[in-house]
Amino acid sequence: MGIYQKITALFAKKQEIEREIITLQKSCKHGKRSIKQLRDRLDSSIPVIRWVCDECSKVIGYPNEKDRLDFLKE
Repeated sequence: MGIYQKITALFAKKQEIEREIITLQKSCKHGKRSIKQLRDRLDSSIPVIRWVCDECSKVIGYPNEKDRLDFLKE
């Protein structure tokens, strides 16, 4: 298998995994959440602070100023 075919196969697997993650996140109730620091985009080195579901890891909101400051104090 050549490099082009291998890369094409890997991109296809990646898309399949991403679709499965989206499906699972849509069915999640997001019952428990935490404030986490993460990258806004894969190519970004600048961290952002967001509310994230503890079960499915989906970003579900933006913390208010008080929550953000409390998180940064920890």
